[in-house]
Amino acid sequence: MEIMPTTTDESRAWRSTAHRRPDRRHSYPRGASLPVGLPTQFHVLSFEGPDAYSRAGGIASRVTGLTRTLADTGHDTHLWFVGDPISPGHEVDGSLHLHRWCQWLSRSCPAGVYDGEDAKRADYAASLPPYLVSEMLLPHLAAGGRAVVLAEEWHTVDAVLHLDWLLRGRGVRHLVTILWNANNTFGFSHVPWDRLAGAARIVTVSRYMKSLMGSHVDDVEVVPNGLPPDAYDEPDPEAVQSFSNRVRDRLCLAKVGRWDPGKRWLGAVEGVAELKERGERPLLIARGGIEEHGREVFARANELGLRVRERTQREAGPSGLLEVLEDVDDVDVLSLTAPLSPAACRLLFRGAAAVLADSEHEPFGLVGLEAMAVGGVACTGGTGEDYAKRGRNAIVLAGGDPREMAGLLSHLRQWPEAVSTLAGCALETARDYAWHRVIDAHVLPLAQATVTSSHR
Repeated sequence: MEIMPTTTDESRAWRSTAHRRPDRRHSYPRGASLPVGLPTQFHVLSFEGPDAYSRAGGIASRVTGLTRTLADTGHDTHLWFVGDPISPGHEVDGSLHLHRWCQWLSRSCPAGVYDGEDAKRADYAASLPPYLVSEMLLPHLAAGGRAVVLAEEWHTVDAVLHLDWLLRGRGVRHLVTILWNANNTFGFSHVPWDRLAGAARIVTVSRYMKSLMGSHVDDVEVVPNGLPPDAYDEPDPEAVQSFSNRVRDRLCLAKVGRWDPGKRWLGAVEGVAELKERGERPLLIARGGIEEHGREVFARANELGLRVRERTQREAGPSGLLEVLEDVDDVDVLSLTAPLSPAACRLLFRGAAAVLADSEHEPFGLVGLEAMAVGGVACTGGTGEDYAKRGRNAIVLAGGDPREMAGLLSHLRQWPEAVSTLAGCALETARDYAWHRVIDAHVLPLAQATVTSSHR
């Protein structure tokens, strides 16, 4: 079912009052309390989601893993996202409901979730909350249940404000926990922070992000990202051995991310050049994106005398990765031009001597954690990677100096026992970030505490 833009009286009324700051003194009955032992619905609001059309970065991985785990643990879970325009508007997979929104707009915006971003954001805010309240929340609450809404990123702020307004008008706001999460600082200039803090509990993904948000809002809770169960799947031993055979005697490095200057791609190729100067035989396996910065990276590599090759995998899985690693003796930087499947990424992260996941500004650092989950060695920056402990479970770079990276990696290569210890501690740390543990330790207690505090 596809929902067209709303024209209800309620939505028009919301638009007429949307500029006003809400009263932060909750108007709930004193002494109200949550029903105990009744089912809880979870509703996750996000632009990104599991469809190829909807995947643009880490938010898609976050909401996919979170909602899948909530559903697998028995919660009635709904993901509301800007989905593939030709897929069903509502799709059910066990306890997980996928609600594809803005499809009428997405049909004329084929480039993906952020194509036509402004129109989609306006429609999402106007049409989704009335439908969510009338069709899902009110019937569930009337039956004695309660609900938790978790909204992601600045694109959902107006939807949160609208939802809060509708629930207050129906007198049921005290039965719904609303959390709003910041994955990055993108769009912060568009956020009405006072009004948002009055409508939702604000959370973010790391202590680093919490510090960046301090100038906007006082009370921020950290709810870290998690990893889905398949993130811990061991790569096939034969594939790992085949990988090792293809990069024999090389110091193999991996880097996966957008061609973005903030990802320190230039530092990566400069580090490779420094390693060559030190007599090493480095091989950087790079998977970037479609951004223009990739041209600058290759130009810099050529200036440094590095031998760069681009290859396209015929398939996204491990066999495709192994195929393009044939005959790389005369290659210093191998750029993969096609996407890697999760299984191929796990093989790459396990087979490489180190995964370069250092950035100038990293809100959380999911790639580094994914590398650690398969026993790989993550080389991170020092911003949002709360999980990375220098010298214990990861290599943590203080800055962007390629000599620092080269020195640490050369040292590590000389001490295989240290690598084994590092990888073992990394895997132990990564297990603490499994989504089911994050939900139990952070999401559920915060939801309960938020609703309880709203009744005081």
